Amino acid sequence: MRKMKKLYLILTHTGTALSTIIKYYTKDEFSHVSIALDSDLKEMYSFGRLHPYNPFWGSFVHEEINKGTFKRFKKTKTEVYSFFVTDEQYDKAKKIITYFNENKRKYRFNFIGLACISIHKKVKRKNKFYCAEFVKHVLKSSGISEANHLPVLIKPEDFKQLPGLRLEYEGLLRKYKKKKYLKLEDVHELIQGKKISYV
Repeated sequence: MRKMKKLYLILTHTGTALSTIIKYYTKDEFSHVSIALDSDLKEMYSFGRLHPYNPFWGSFVHEEINKGTFKRFKKTKTEVYSFFVTDEQYDKAKKIITYFNENKRKYRFNFIGLACISIHKKVKRKNKFYCAEFVKHVLKSSGISEANHLPVLIKPEDFKQLPGLRLEYEGLLRKYKKKKYLKLEDVHELIQGKKISYV
């Protein structure tokens, strides 16, 4: 059996004016998505605001529960999902994220692409992403084949379509605490192959 690791998808809604506008047009509960490499969410990344008080200055961001935007907006709601990937897929995802982090100055937030969701039109711009575009890019580029079936015009909640997702937590983001052990049902399902993501 292949060695497996977990990646995490974090859906959030801060309640800011911009996130509320996004929520209005998408009709979804959550307006933002991030990807994390660890259960503590200390390695959580996305495209979003660089400064908690400036919604129009955005790019690749290393997000933290108790810092920056999420610290300012303490009533941020979240759903945290996990899913198993192979060691190779995990390492690829980490490498891609590291590249973005080391070259963050060349990237900007795709405000036009985000705005065009409301008219159901995809606008791809060089070196520009909005949150869902970035997360999808990481998954596809990591060889996670299920990501190929995600919608072209991607929204945060579309990631719930991915098979094998497990809801780890729902509630206020600031109250999130990692689960310190692997549940018995996790082990059973992993052995049975129900959570294995094959390329």
